[in-house]
Amino acid sequence: MTNIIVDHERCAQCGICALVCPSGIIDAVDETHFPQVQEINAPRCMNCGHCEAFCPSQALLLDLRPEEKVPLPTDAGTISPEDIAFYLKKRRSVRHFTRDPVPRETILEILDIARYAASGGNGQPVQWLVVHDPEKVRRIAGITIEWMKGLLNTAHPMSGYIPMLISAWDQGHDVVCRGAPHLLFAHIPEGNPIASVDATIALTHVDIAAPAFGIGTCWAGFVAAAAMSYEPLQKELGLPAGRKSAYAMMFGYPLYKVYGIPRRKPLEVTWQ
Repeated sequence: MTNIIVDHERCAQCGICALVCPSGIIDAVDETHFPQVQEINAPRCMNCGHCEAFCPSQALLLDLRPEEKVPLPTDAGTISPEDIAFYLKKRRSVRHFTRDPVPRETILEILDIARYAASGGNGQPVQWLVVHDPEKVRRIAGITIEWMKGLLNTAHPMSGYIPMLISAWDQGHDVVCRGAPHLLFAHIPEGNPIASVDATIALTHVDIAAPAFGIGTCWAGFVAAAAMSYEPLQKELGLPAGRKSAYAMMFGYPLYKVYGIPRRKPLEVTWQ
């Protein structure tokens, strides 16, 4: 078993690959030794690709679907601090959507970006369920309302304001999915103690990437809470056996544009 493919003609034997390897499995490199992974250490490889990504001469290739290697153009992805600040500060939770469907190809482009989100030990446990049919989104919202009704007069933290939500729903206002045409569920293996964090990180990538495609998002907290415990909704989602919903996000084309940036609480930082 080998984990890396090294182009000896291009390799400068700088040793950066060995230094950045999180698992420390690449042997020390010098002018007489090229990068290599001993057979006994190969199973410890996380397939993270650090060795490949940080190679200045791009002489090293992680032996994981090497035929899919795409060259990184010079300065690709470079963005100024000012631009990234405005981009992120402009981000809004969208609760008003057009009825135009987002093409599946666009959704796949966004999810492909989220595929590169950080995960514990590079486990990449997150998979996706896209509810593309607006009618099914509406049905899921209705099931969530039914879940809320079961919380009335209980000690649940939401119990106090559930009557208001149910009343609004009965009057024709979608207070659950806000009329969004689509829903996105990040689902993870049951019993994985860190996968829920991985899912949140991946969904945040979706949340950040979506506006670049003209897509608005909003974290669907009511739906996410119902999906964690309400069997009728779990049945409706039909996730594979052994997997569970980690969180949900509504998305679609925003009805309104953003023209300003609101204030936030003052920054509080403690230095040690």
